[in-house]
Amino acid sequence: MHPIPSGTRDVLPDEMRELRALADTMREVFESFGYGEVYTPAIEYDTPAQRLGSSAGVYRLFDDHGAVLQLRSDMTVPIARVAATRYANVAPPLRFSSFAHVYRGVRPHRGQMREFLQAGCELIGSPSPDGTVEALTVLCRALDATGLQDYKIGLGAASLYPALMESHGVDAARQQELLAHLVGRNFVGLEHAAEGLHADLVDVPQRRGGPEVLDDLPGAEGLRRVHAGLPGDVATRVIFDLGLVRDLDYYTGAVFEVYDASIGTPIGGGGRYDELMGQLGRPMPAVGFAVGVDVLHEALAAEERDR
Repeated sequence: MHPIPSGTRDVLPDEMRELRALADTMREVFESFGYGEVYTPAIEYDTPAQRLGSSAGVYRLFDDHGAVLQLRSDMTVPIARVAATRYANVAPPLRFSSFAHVYRGVRPHRGQMREFLQAGCELIGSPSPDGTVEALTVLCRALDATGLQDYKIGLGAASLYPALMESHGVDAARQQELLAHLVGRNFVGLEHAAEGLHADLVDVPQRRGGPEVLDDLPGAEGLRRVHAGLPGDVATRVIFDLGLVRDLDYYTGAVFEVYDASIGTPIGGGGRYDELMGQLGRPMPAVGFAVGVDVLHEALAAEERDR
């Protein structure tokens, strides 16, 4: 026996052909919207900016000079670095796409993968709502082109729940505890952690549905503008999810995830990261998304079986 590390896998020729076909299909859509493909190193220096993408855990190593390196855990931060350095004098908006493996320190015994292939786009220099509308539209056009039919997009706002906690005077330590439960979608844990606090802290993040869930909700105007700007067929894919909090530290505004009833894990997601570029020396608004190509492949197969 010659085992490989848990959370990794071999991909054999038949599946590889199908994965490559999916990637090629999405690549054509990305290019049709003007997103140029880039590729960045699998290893980067372990800088404060890189750590923003490492909430899920990273693999660190040392080079021959003793500098700390890390395997990339997503593509957003490396592409933001490229935009801030290699495109420092190019007027925005900047549009980039990527197809690359990323590596995360996860818990493989829970079925999570350490290494997986992502396809994604980054739109840098376009503020909300227009930039967010474009990102969601490109995402839906790419998924439609692959033949995925039953997916929905959960749309929330990264700033919504923190603002809600601030309005009710929740202290910093308890805020972190509540957010940790939200990231894990652990609403039972959230309810216990919020015991003795305002009922909104449990009720609001469990609201899901159409635009009506935004009624009388402070701070939701940005989500309304995004929804109003979407093409009709894209808007029908959107479900507002006020408890959606993604697991990467750089998100600031609208956040979203792609779901399909045929499988129990998100296919992809993304959101706005309007402060990240400033930390890299070139302040600009930005938004992006990534799709797990392997998970998308599973969803397509599951939909076919269901039909």
